[in-house]
Amino acid sequence: MKTVFKNYPNASRFVLAILLFVIALILSLFINVGVVKQYFPYTAPILLFIATWFMYKREGRTLKAIGLNFSLRNVLFLPLGILIGAFAFFGAKYLRTVLVGETFELSVSIDYSTILYAFYFILPQVATEELLFRGYLFKKTIEVSNVVIANVIFSILFTLIHVLDEGVLSNLGMIVMFSVSIPVGHLLFATGLLKSKTLYFPIGLHLGNNWATRHLINSNNLGESIFFISNTVMFDAWTPFITMLILFNGFYLLVTFLIWKWNCFTLFR
Repeated sequence: MKTVFKNYPNASRFVLAILLFVIALILSLFINVGVVKQYFPYTAPILLFIATWFMYKREGRTLKAIGLNFSLRNVLFLPLGILIGAFAFFGAKYLRTVLVGETFELSVSIDYSTILYAFYFILPQVATEELLFRGYLFKKTIEVSNVVIANVIFSILFTLIHVLDEGVLSNLGMIVMFSVSIPVGHLLFATGLLKSKTLYFPIGLHLGNNWATRHLINSNNLGESIFFISNTVMFDAWTPFITMLILFNGFYLLVTFLIWKWNCFTLFR
C-alpha cells in the first residue's frame, strides 16, 4: 500500500479522499436521525471537515490551505458571503419581476423566528456541498491540472446531484433550468473561494442564496418570507422561458465577475 501511495501520490490522494468522504456521508445517514436531525443536523459537515483535515495533515499541511482555519479574516467572509448571496438572488428576482410584470409585496405577517432559524438548518446542507464540491478535491484538481478543468468537472458533478432527482427528471423545464443555473452557481461559489482563499466565503454565498430563495422572496404570502410575489407569471412557451433564464443567470454572472474583479479582497490579507 505504501508503494502505491509513493508511486501514484496524486491518484492515491484522490481515491483516499473520495473513500473518506463517502464513509463520512454514509455514517451521517445513521447518525443524523431522530432528535439529532431535528436539533443538530450537522453530522455530515463535521465528518467531512474531519476528513478534509486528515487529508491535508497527510500532506503536511493544515486547513489553512483552504482557508478553514478560524482566523478573524476568514470567518468574516461568512457573513459577507451571506449578504452577497442574498443580494444576488434579490437582484436576479427583481430583474425578472420588472421584465415579466410581476409585483413584489411586503408580507403582512412575517414569522421572524422561522426566517432566522432557517439559517441554522440550511447551513449544514450548504456546508456539506461546499466541502464536497469546492473543498479538498476541487483544490487538488486545480493543483494537478488547472482552474478551467477543475471548474468543468465539478460544475458537472454539482449539476448532476441536483438534476438526478425524480422530481426534476419528470419535468423538462426543471431539467433545463437546473442545467443552466447550477453551473452558474458553481462558478459563483468557486470564484468566491479562489478570490478570498477561504471556503467560508462560498459557504456564505451558498447559504445567503439558498436562504433568500425560501425566506427573502417567495411566491406565497404565508409569513415565511419577507417579500412575496402576488402575481407569479407562468411561462407557456420556450422562448420567453429561455430568455428569462439567461437574464436571471446573467445577473449571477455579473455578481461573479464583480467578485473576481473586486480589489478590496487584498485588504483582508
